[in-house]
Amino acid sequence: MTSPPWDLCKPGRPIRGMSAILLPWLDEDQIDWPSWEAHLLRTADAGLTPAINMDTGYVNLISDAHRQEILARAEQVLGGGSFVAGAIVVDSPGSGFDLDTYRRRIRQIVDHGGTPIIFPSFGLTSLLGPDLLRAYESLASDVDEFLAFELGLMFAPFGKILDLDTYAGLLSIRKCIGAKHSSLSRELEWDRLRCRDRVRPEFMVLTGNDLAIDMVMFGSDYLLGLSTMAPDLFARRDRYWQDQDARFFELNDGLQALGAFTFREPVPAYKHSAAQFLFERGWIKTSRTHRASPTRPESDRDVLRQLADRLGILSPGGR
Repeated sequence: MTSPPWDLCKPGRPIRGMSAILLPWLDEDQIDWPSWEAHLLRTADAGLTPAINMDTGYVNLISDAHRQEILARAEQVLGGGSFVAGAIVVDSPGSGFDLDTYRRRIRQIVDHGGTPIIFPSFGLTSLLGPDLLRAYESLASDVDEFLAFELGLMFAPFGKILDLDTYAGLLSIRKCIGAKHSSLSRELEWDRLRCRDRVRPEFMVLTGNDLAIDMVMFGSDYLLGLSTMAPDLFARRDRYWQDQDARFFELNDGLQALGAFTFREPVPAYKHSAAQFLFERGWIKTSRTHRASPTRPESDRDVLRQLADRLGILSPGGR
């Protein structure tokens, strides 16, 4: 078993937080744009970098027209503020690597002022070792900087977790400034932190482990879906860590309890949990999820209210 990197546990380290924005729905076909825009601003105002067109935003389920509208709205709402956006190719098992479509997606993001994160696809994840690195190098030619993305199969069938040698090769691509790691494995992430510190210390290891959000104690930054439920509290937790304030631990425990409940199997249903929780907070108009995304039972609401109470969040109107 990999031993924890206790030497990386440094209170006072500034944490770079990115939050994947939930895309809320009014009905099966209509996006709740006012609530989405308000949540985008709320996240940025809290000090987190919004991440749009991610799994939390149903990026592989919505249309290309919706993905482009989301980019345009983010540029307008944030007024030049920074954001991350998923560059995705929606393909099927057996597809080849579609370089041209990835390049178009990257250009769209850059043209709207965002930083692209290269979403996995069946074609991209079918590549092995050197071929995969060459694909990333080809994508790097069109952008000043980008993020990579390791996505476990529990989240999507087109995901892939890299072997450590390939990951080390990724760090040699200078335009790749970081990578989201969503294996839900502490040990695999610790391996990446050690590799990062040995090869390229400024590289961002962005934890996507919603079941171990304390990975920030070991040197990870984060790009989480869980944080969309409480960007205000994640930002407060991060400040506590930087200030070496012991309240970090109690708040982190409360947020982790929320993550443990909402990221249970089936994991993709966490998006419905997020909609239920944000509805309880009065931040979105309905608790609907995308019609092609799995749902949670209505009985979850009682547990979510208890978790909200633990975090000191009062449900508006007694919902």
